[in-house]
Order: sequence, then structure tokens, then C-alpha cells
Amino acid sequence: MPSSKPPIVWSNAIFFALINVAAFILVPLWGMMQGYSGWAWFFFVLFWVLNGMSITVGYHRLWAHHSFKARAPLRWILALFGAMALQNSILHWAARHRVHHRYVDDVTRDPHSIKAGFWHAHMGWMLRKWPTTEADFSRVKDLQKDPVVMWQHRHYWSLVWIMNLGVPLALGLLFGDVVGMLLLAGALRLALSHHFTFFINSLAHLWGRRPYSDENTAVDNPAVALLTWGEGYHNYHHAFQADYRNGVAWWQYDPSKWFINICAWCGLAYDRHKTPAFKIHRARLATQFRRLQHLAESTKVHETWRGALEREYQRFRETVNHWQEVQAKKVQTGRAAMSDRWLKTELRTSFKELEYRLKMQRRRLQVLAGELNQRVRSGLSPPPVSG
Repeated sequence: MPSSKPPIVWSNAIFFALINVAAFILVPLWGMMQGYSGWAWFFFVLFWVLNGMSITVGYHRLWAHHSFKARAPLRWILALFGAMALQNSILHWAARHRVHHRYVDDVTRDPHSIKAGFWHAHMGWMLRKWPTTEADFSRVKDLQKDPVVMWQHRHYWSLVWIMNLGVPLALGLLFGDVVGMLLLAGALRLALSHHFTFFINSLAHLWGRRPYSDENTAVDNPAVALLTWGEGYHNYHHAFQADYRNGVAWWQYDPSKWFINICAWCGLAYDRHKTPAFKIHRARLATQFRRLQHLAESTKVHETWRGALEREYQRFRETVNHWQEVQAKKVQTGRAAMSDRWLKTELRTSFKELEYRLKMQRRRLQVLAGELNQRVRSGLSPPPVSG
């Protein structure tokens, strides 16, 4: 990042200052003096959820990554409430996000690189005219053919005023709580929606684990997932960005994934892309091997331990090669693999067996890692390991 800072974007700076003052000072003051109606609280929660889902499900997983497809009613809802979230149009958002994935952590090209500091990644990148924030529309030519995206892009600022001021004002008049509705369903909802989304750029690149890849700063953190509608499993997302899930395990908190599944059950979403389980296990094992090999190189380890690690790595390569052979067979057989019941069962069984091999190997690597870490902490060389 250049040493001289570019000019401040005063419109953004003033807006963020005012909306945060209203949300975190005026909202509690009005609550203590006048209180809020149940309807104000209801629409605050409803709009907050719809804003979050529109960004994570719509802007992010549907349009930026094409991780699933959606029917027209769902696309229009996500576009409308995405405008209410006030994070620019789908076209602008997706263009910047694709640049982020292409150049993640590069302070000269990533719009919100964490390596430029927490504040810059969180919201500082929007407060100055950084060259990296210019939207590159050449990266979203596919979206320029989408009528919903382009309609929202053309009418974005009209939609922003209608959804953020017109709708809360109309609801306030309808339910007799204009100020309460504007403060809760307007200001507080918008400020929280902003900060929780911004945590994906800041906390999700700073605080957590990197089980699938250590090639960038993206991390997995269940606590961050609670604040970001499931986007806290960000290491997985950067490793498998086309997957409609961020929390890949069924028990991981990912309401965006659950929302997409519900929409699929209702017929509003389809063609959900899921990364094959083998590829997920392979990524975790490859990361474990890299870390163990690096630790072994920087530590005096027993030759039998090093030999055990080498044997495990050779088994890993053999399993990967076998998987590639089965995958090639599936491609070669084409439609026959889908129509021939016996062949389909044979291929599925082969894939499951290979997945199981990797699962068992992960357990063996965990034992090797535990022994090495224990010895490193105690300053001793790892003991001999039987093959």
C-alpha cells in the first residue's frame, strides 16, 4: 500500500459516522426515554435477517460465485433487500469480490487486504479513494447479461432510498411508531448489517484456523460464523469458492446454507454445487503434510519418525492417483455411468473407499503430529515410530 494516503471519500465518511451515531447513541437514548413498539422490533429483526441473507446468499453465493441457481421470485427478493443492505449494486459488489479472490492478501490489488491492517479491511478501504476499490466490470460480463442484476444496477439509488427510508417510514405511519421504526428498522438494522458483513473481510481473515489451505489469510472460526450468517468458515470458502456451503459439516452454523436448502426444497433454488468429499479430505491432508514436513525440517527428528511421515505421504499420493483414475473412468463412460446400475454402484463404492482411506490417514497423521508436538514442547527428539 502506498505511504501517501489518497483523499477521503467524504460522502462515505459522513454517512458511516451519522448512521453509527444514530444506531449506537440515539437508539439506546430513545429506547430509555420513549421505548419501542413490538412492531418496530419485529421489522428490525425481519429486515436485518433479509439484509444478511441477501448479501451472503444473493450477492455472494448466487451472483459472485454462481454456487447455485435461483428462480425469478427468489432473485428479485434478494436484489431488493440487497439494495436495502446498502453495500452497492450486485454488479459493483461482485466485481470487487472476484478481484478479492483473485488477488487475496495483495495490498496493491486486493480491495480490502487484511495485510493493510484490521481497520482498512473492515471499513477503511471505503473511506478513501484507494485505486484498489475501483470496480473492474470486465470481471462480471456474465452478470451484465442478467436482467435482474442490471435492473437493480440501473435503479440502485432509487431502491436504496425507497427501501431504507420509504419502507420504514410507511411502516412507522401504519403502526404509529415513526421514530422507533426509523431508528430500529432503519438505522440500527443498517449499522449492524454493515458491521457483521464487514467482519467477513476483517475477522474472517485474522482470527481462526486454516485447515484446508495455508496459502492465504482466510480462516475458519465458528464464533465469527455466528456474526456473519455462516461466512466465518472462510478458509473453506477460499479453498472451495464454488461450493454453496461455507460450513460444510451438517452441524456447522451456516444459516445461508440452510436458507438455500429451504429454497431448494420449495423449488426456488437448484443446481447447488457441492465439492466432492474426497477433494475436501485431500485438501486437509495436503495442509497437514505441508505443516508436518515444515516442522520436521526445522526440528531434529528421529529418522524412524521421518520415515513414517514419508510412507504416509506416499500412501497419500497413491490414493490421489487412484482417485484420478476412477474419476477418469467415470468421465470416459459418460452417460453409461449414470444409466448402468452396476457401473454406477461400482464407481460410487470406489469413491467411498478412497474417501475412507483419507479419513483413516488423517487419524494416523494426527497421532504423528501429536507425538512430534509433544517432543518439540519438551525439547526432545521424537521417539521411533513403527511402520
